[in-house]
Amino acid sequence: MPSPTTDWWRSAVIYQIYPRSFADSNGDGMGDLPGITTRLSDLRDLGVDAVWLSPFYPSPQHDAGYDVADYRSVDPLFGDLGDADKMIHEARALGLKVIIDLVPNHTSHEHAWFRAALAAGSGSPERERYIFRDGRGPDGSEPPNGWQSVFGGPAWERVPDGQWYLHLFDVSQPDLNWDSPDVREEFVAVLRFWLDRGVDGFRVDVAHGLIKDADFADWHYAGEILGGLAPEGAPPPPMWDQDGVHDIYRQWRGVLDEYDGGRILVAEAWVQPADRLARYVRPDEMHQAFNFEYLDTPWSADPLRRVIDSTTAANAAVGAPTTWVLSNHDVVRHATRLGYPVGEPRRHGIGIGDPQPDVALGLRRARAATLQMLALPGSAYLYQGEELGLPEATEIADSYRQDPAWKRSGHTERGRDGCRVPIPWEADAPSYGFGPRDASWLPQPPVWAEYAVDRQRDVTGSTYEMYRAALRLRATHKLGLGTLSWVDTPADVLAFRNGALLVLTNFGDAPAELPLSARVQLTSGPLTADGRVPQDVTVWARV
Repeated sequence: MPSPTTDWWRSAVIYQIYPRSFADSNGDGMGDLPGITTRLSDLRDLGVDAVWLSPFYPSPQHDAGYDVADYRSVDPLFGDLGDADKMIHEARALGLKVIIDLVPNHTSHEHAWFRAALAAGSGSPERERYIFRDGRGPDGSEPPNGWQSVFGGPAWERVPDGQWYLHLFDVSQPDLNWDSPDVREEFVAVLRFWLDRGVDGFRVDVAHGLIKDADFADWHYAGEILGGLAPEGAPPPPMWDQDGVHDIYRQWRGVLDEYDGGRILVAEAWVQPADRLARYVRPDEMHQAFNFEYLDTPWSADPLRRVIDSTTAANAAVGAPTTWVLSNHDVVRHATRLGYPVGEPRRHGIGIGDPQPDVALGLRRARAATLQMLALPGSAYLYQGEELGLPEATEIADSYRQDPAWKRSGHTERGRDGCRVPIPWEADAPSYGFGPRDASWLPQPPVWAEYAVDRQRDVTGSTYEMYRAALRLRATHKLGLGTLSWVDTPADVLAFRNGALLVLTNFGDAPAELPLSARVQLTSGPLTADGRVPQDVTVWARV
């Protein structure tokens, strides 16, 4: 039986691949599975333990594949099932685990089930698989309640026969009814389909949203794109973090435990406080849950120490590791996010005409934040391109935007396209090495050339080489399985020990002192001439 010291996922570094933006094998401007397969050796050389792929299922692509039309196949945009099998086989040969996205809160409106539900009519078994309700008002012309979509606008859409269906996201993403036995049986079958093909786990999209309040209590507050469950002062939302979700994950955990190799479930759950999130990673439920509270914490010593303490303690209480993350496909990249004044609210996209970040400051802080994160006990997730110091593409013309949040918010939220632009591999190649031609589904900024892998590989001090060194030292010192102990420091300095390693981040104006015995192993930026730590720099040192 695996133990807390042998479970691979407790300390793993997992690299998120956004398939349409990672590597394009055929020059159509869209990343694909064969392209990913050719680049897996680069990820092995980087030093990660596993990859997580965002959806590659058949989809009309109204929400970049998170509107799934068929959970047992591959969209022709990305290849076919044979390509998926080859990718899984190649990853395994390279010693990499493979985690894939599972989207259980909703399907595409083009899924066979939803088409059948529309055809079958009110009260039918087909409609019971989704959340259909009669409208309010004398003629049923008002939505069943005041719930809002997190992409903007009402969360209900009326169909020709007069009923309404719930879509907490885009209108093309009808929510499933998890009180339906058909839904529960179907997703167990989907789990088995991919487990039998060799995947090592599932990142569960909107893991906190599957069960809705049975009374469908009215709630008029606007949804926020990946920013918590409710505005300050609002009552608990009736559509998020309902207790019934845990029964689903207990069933799924039982399925995964039938397979060898340590198959895992990872929760995307925007849930606070920390002890509430920890319920998703109890011993008979999921294995990991992203620590979004850490991602959202201001770049300041005291708030970071508090969130590290609270989330670590909450997870330890249920015997789970903490899962650290700074960037993903849904948030502004941290190399850009940290280029704004400390304490400003997190932006949900940046575009032309918006306040622009301090690019140099953002990268400096991002490098420091990364070394801090990778030294913390637990598991860590990296988002493709962050190892290059890649910033958000903040000046995409609005005419190119594809995120449904842009349209549904009435063009008030720029959305997530800026963090999804295809990444650069070769500075002087077409599409910066993303594919064999200049085609790219989102425009790549000219500045991408300076961030390309081939401009940074084997270059001392580059962000890419900093990541490689950090991952190598993290493995050598077994930091993911270590124990954190705080070190007393001035107010603007955060320092802790993890085993033999001292990790110190300086947030203040004045350079910070290292112990006389410190032997520096890695820094996020240059030290002063006399060996002190400047502002916005993290140091790893043996003491």
